[in-house]
Amino acid sequence: MNFEKLVFVDLETTGANATVDRITEIGLVEVDANGNATHWSSLVNPGTSIPAFIQQLTGISNEMVREAPTFASLAKELYERLQGALFIAHNARFDYGFLRNEFTEAGYTFRSDVLCTVKLSRKLFPEHNRHNLDALISRHELKAQARHRALADADLLWQLWQKLRSELAADVIDEAVQLLLQKPSLPSHLPPDVLDDCPDTPGVYLFYGENDIPLYVGKSVRLRQRVMSHFSSDHKLYKDMRLSQQLHRIEWRETAGEIGALLLEAQLVKQLQPIHNRTLRRQDDLCAWRLNEDAQGRTYPTLSFANDGDFGRVDRMYGLFSSKRKAETVMRQLAETHQLCMVHLGLEAANKTNKACFALQLNRCKGVCVGKEDPSFHRARLEAALAQLHVKTWPYPSAVGLIESTATKTDIHLVNNWCYMGTAQSEEALWNLLDESPSKPIFDMDTYKILSKALLKGQLHVKELRNATKDN
Repeated sequence: MNFEKLVFVDLETTGANATVDRITEIGLVEVDANGNATHWSSLVNPGTSIPAFIQQLTGISNEMVREAPTFASLAKELYERLQGALFIAHNARFDYGFLRNEFTEAGYTFRSDVLCTVKLSRKLFPEHNRHNLDALISRHELKAQARHRALADADLLWQLWQKLRSELAADVIDEAVQLLLQKPSLPSHLPPDVLDDCPDTPGVYLFYGENDIPLYVGKSVRLRQRVMSHFSSDHKLYKDMRLSQQLHRIEWRETAGEIGALLLEAQLVKQLQPIHNRTLRRQDDLCAWRLNEDAQGRTYPTLSFANDGDFGRVDRMYGLFSSKRKAETVMRQLAETHQLCMVHLGLEAANKTNKACFALQLNRCKGVCVGKEDPSFHRARLEAALAQLHVKTWPYPSAVGLIESTATKTDIHLVNNWCYMGTAQSEEALWNLLDESPSKPIFDMDTYKILSKALLKGQLHVKELRNATKDN
């Protein structure tokens, strides 16, 4: 490696969100080219109260930081210590993101090459499943002085580095580090630090072209990794190469989990109609077959469209087709495969003389049209043929909040009749969202597929909004 200095960094903070939480302690181990280590640390007055559970975790209380220096007063010295060094931390984007934000507020532009020891451990020891700091302490027999204090944890990373250097060949470590430090070939219209703050969390990313024209919307459970994959130097996909040539701006939106990312992606694609998205587009003619019965007990299918108010709420609906033509094509195919009567299904006009369908003459109908088959048998065979296309009925009396949580973020997705109406982070915001939502939201096929699968797997906690004022 060609770095003259390594700096092992650890921070303690008031929370996990780098945009709203603040630093309470900084610990550095600076290592020069000769391997000489200098330890430095400082408590930091965050200018806000430290939550009780954070105080319990770190042992840093509000009293301890009350007389500590602010970050602004430490910024110049800290900037000089970090300048030109390889920034090494555990879950490095966390520490790097906090420091970049604090430096920006203090009037400094901080940028550094960043090495994450979690990723380094995964690269060097892929046979192990766990790479958190406690696992590394145990695996490499590191000496922990005071866990969750900044300098002690930074020193653990310095110990880890020395262990790796003593146990593995230098070229193995250097190759792993170079791979992890490899930077994407960013499009010429983007600033070099555009991805510095991009988190490796679930969410949605948006690419914009000249004049802010939407180019592409994508989602991932690891945003940063997915966005960077678009800019790999070999441009394995032609689409990625075209995107790189047209891209002028990147935006991203974090979600609590994969379901939220899927819902937001589907919503944004329909709203923005990006040039390079082929799937998830609006389907204005979305329809399904609905089984009805006439006064004589004949069961027959009729097409129901997504803009019908009860679409998704009624039972005995089948299909979800993007157009009337596709729906009729599938029904005809089912009729031919299962020897169903085209006349009875309403897909063919009856013969004026004997009401027989054309398929009966070819022995492809069992004769319900001329009384040879009991209508109840034909109905049973029709329902069996359609069973694989059954649309699940909305299982709740009104709107619900579907709760998706991680350790650091909770999203409440507002859904009614399989229609996604937005995401809130609190119950109050959820009810406000419901008040602002349309009284009869239009059914969406992509949202239905996402939610029906998630609910079947029990991936979301359901909060029923029984007193919702906008029930259909």
